[in-house]
Amino acid sequence: MTAAARGGAPEGGRYGEAVFRPEQAGENDRIDFGALAYDDITMARLRSLGAGPGWRCLDVGAGTGTVSRRLLGEAGVESVLAVDRDVRFLGERPVPGLELLEADISTPGFTSGRFHLVHARFVLMHLAEHERLITALAELVAPGGVLVLSDAVDLTSDRTPSTPYTTAMRAMWQGLRASIGTDVSWVPSYPHLLRAAGLMPVAADLHVPALQPGSPISRFWADTWERSRPAMLATGRVDDAAIDEAVRYLDSDACSSLSAGMLTAWGWQPEQGTVV
Repeated sequence: MTAAARGGAPEGGRYGEAVFRPEQAGENDRIDFGALAYDDITMARLRSLGAGPGWRCLDVGAGTGTVSRRLLGEAGVESVLAVDRDVRFLGERPVPGLELLEADISTPGFTSGRFHLVHARFVLMHLAEHERLITALAELVAPGGVLVLSDAVDLTSDRTPSTPYTTAMRAMWQGLRASIGTDVSWVPSYPHLLRAAGLMPVAADLHVPALQPGSPISRFWADTWERSRPAMLATGRVDDAAIDEAVRYLDSDACSSLSAGMLTAWGWQPEQGTVV
């Protein structure tokens, strides 16, 4: 779940530098809490799309490598090229068929070859050039292969009841956008953007994990708020007491809020000779 690219972040920095630094103690644990919340959904989708023996896969922004390793171990794919700007977590648990590439995906030609599956989860939401990058990733998909993109969808609209959680989430999204350029407002446009990149057919679904005391997603958000606390405070929407209250709320039976959702969209690279 680490961002794999520079993507023209604001002057304040970018993912992995200003916020969510991989060298900060416990960052791998934060990423893994997110993996525990979403990996089963991701793997079910990838396998339903055909990921299996003989497939060469590209996992962009691979984080700690949970999806990469499950593609190899459960789906039995031939190989996975796991890409991130910092591969320290990926190298901790090598497995046969897992190749590592430390690269910035915003750099043209960051990798060569074509893949049956190109997958990126919680990556493009942190990058300003998402439309160009979607086109670039689509070009790495072999004919008959599939591009699968997942990112967060904010469910704290103005009509959502106010809770300590929604207050903290709104401050987090605003703070991350100002500090590192994170923007989830365009994520529902994924199907349109995949089609514009020449992929067809396209489809999408949405998963919203339950916020329950001690659950992986609740622990993920609490840790994420702690690591992005300066950016949240800078918005003026919250103070330290409000963030602390939101953390306690997440771990209580009083919690009655919706987590951010994960929208997953996919599109197929037409077979050669197919008229798009």
